[in-house]
Amino acid sequence: MEAVDYSKLKIPTHVGIIVDGNGRWAKERGLSRLKGHDAGFDNLRELVKYIHKRGVKYLSLYVFSTENFKRPKEEVDHLMDLFVIMYKRYRDDFAKNNIKVVFSGRDEPLPKKVIKARDELVELTKNNTGGTVNFCMNYGGRAEILDAIKKIAKSGVDVDSLTEEDIRKYLYQDLPDVDLMIRTSGELRLSNFLLWQNSYAEFYFPKTKFPDFHEADFDQALIEYTSRDRRFGNVKK
Repeated sequence: MEAVDYSKLKIPTHVGIIVDGNGRWAKERGLSRLKGHDAGFDNLRELVKYIHKRGVKYLSLYVFSTENFKRPKEEVDHLMDLFVIMYKRYRDDFAKNNIKVVFSGRDEPLPKKVIKARDELVELTKNNTGGTVNFCMNYGGRAEILDAIKKIAKSGVDVDSLTEEDIRKYLYQDLPDVDLMIRTSGELRLSNFLLWQNSYAEFYFPKTKFPDFHEADFDQALIEYTSRDRRFGNVKK
């Protein structure tokens, strides 16, 4: 992989990552899917710190979709246990690196232990100012937009006066649009991830499965992002 000249890289403000490929990574090694999730979570810890170090201000991680509850109970239960372990184990990392943690998604049907660990981490990091990690858990892009519409309807706001910026405030989190959206494992779809926020994102689909997506792989994503010409509908000069 080519050497990186960091002085020439464009650093996206907001990066979204669809954490994908844990199960296939494990299958290729003759391991259970659960071991693949374990490896993915271990990698996530180091990758979050590295992305923050590179200067990314906002990082949204798609770690569990609303549809993922359709998976076998053993796998879902294992993932829920991993979330609790991760949110407790990573506290010192977030405190040390001044990172604020927020969550996007619905509560139901998350186990109470997950909600408790999640809320404790949010409270612990709420005053941190060095960057934001947005865990998208029990999340769906269509569900987010539907929930935003319901909030708007209940608010009594004059809908004729609504702007796109107003709508952003009714989403799960009021974050900037995604600049760079990465999906590991080579799959070429959004899978209902941040549909509103990804409107003008640059997409990057490495074939590397998430447990093997390390610092050098993220640097390659930055190289690709730097090469893109983002015009937002304008004519190229």
